[in-house]
Amino acid sequence: MKKLIIALVCATASLSAVAGGNVANGEALTKKYSCAACHGADFKTPIDPSYPKLAGQHADYIKHALTAYKRGDGPNGRNNAIMGGQVKPLSDRDIDDIAAYLHSLPSSLIVKR
Repeated sequence: MKKLIIALVCATASLSAVAGGNVANGEALTKKYSCAACHGADFKTPIDPSYPKLAGQHADYIKHALTAYKRGDGPNGRNNAIMGGQVKPLSDRDIDDIAAYLHSLPSSLIVKR
């Protein structure tokens, strides 16, 4: 019985890690697709003030934004030639991993109440 409980705890921890995305793979993907070229080497100092700061951003927001760029002009999509081209080859798993990585970074974002 003790072995079964340990196995269930390990399986639960494993599933939650998968659901949150793979941070190491997300880091590799941001390098592969040169995300820092526009969003800054630390992902909090973009080259243009109109580009978003991504470090520490909520993973759900990043996933939503990347998915919307992938949709393009369609319903609930975002139209941007650069981002559309960047996200086109990404799988849902890749998007989860990138979101997990960017969320894990130290942030200069401030929450005001």
